[in-house]
Amino acid sequence: MTCRDDPYRRTARIYDRVFEPLNAGLRRAATKTINPQPGWRVLDVGCGTGTGLVPYREAGCDITGVDVSPAMLQRARDRLGTAVELRLTDGSGLPFPDSHFDLVTATLVLHEVPLTERGHFLAEMARVAAPDGRVAVVDFRFGSNRGWKGPVIRWITAAVERMSGHYDGYRSFKAGGGVGPLLEGANLLVAQEKIVAGGNLAAYVAVAAG
Repeated sequence: MTCRDDPYRRTARIYDRVFEPLNAGLRRAATKTINPQPGWRVLDVGCGTGTGLVPYREAGCDITGVDVSPAMLQRARDRLGTAVELRLTDGSGLPFPDSHFDLVTATLVLHEVPLTERGHFLAEMARVAAPDGRVAVVDFRFGSNRGWKGPVIRWITAAVERMSGHYDGYRSFKAGGGVGPLLEGANLLVAQEKIVAGGNLAAYVAVAAG
């Protein structure tokens, strides 16, 4: 894909100013739940501008990011420099050997993957994770709301997804039950779950099922 063909080239220019402040708390909660250790090999799938990899670099991990957007990856390179391996992918597979990473993450990416490809997407994440490694997925949760913020955030989320052009993905993700059924289909078991944003988002840390 060339930069001219990149559908995220305009979004990349404003992402850190407009969207990242909304996701910062979620990223902190996910990192705290995972508790990364020095020396871990970490892969962030759909790494965007690289903000999700910063806490792992600070924890002393060996970090790698992949994304379908050249513009997003350039922002990540500007932020992280030579401290990270970044690769452009077409989304059909991960260009890494089996059992290569201690942790494989995807934050607010899975619901944007086309419905028919989500199972393969997670299976690829599971494939490159070590047998005793973890797969961490942060995405929308569709259970009961919590407190007064829950319904408000859900309404705002639906509105933002409509404006961003991702509402069909959001709606099909909801209809399919969210993250849980997809993890099960990839032979992964939820080991930890951190619910945030009034019950609208959650960080799932999964391990191989036997």
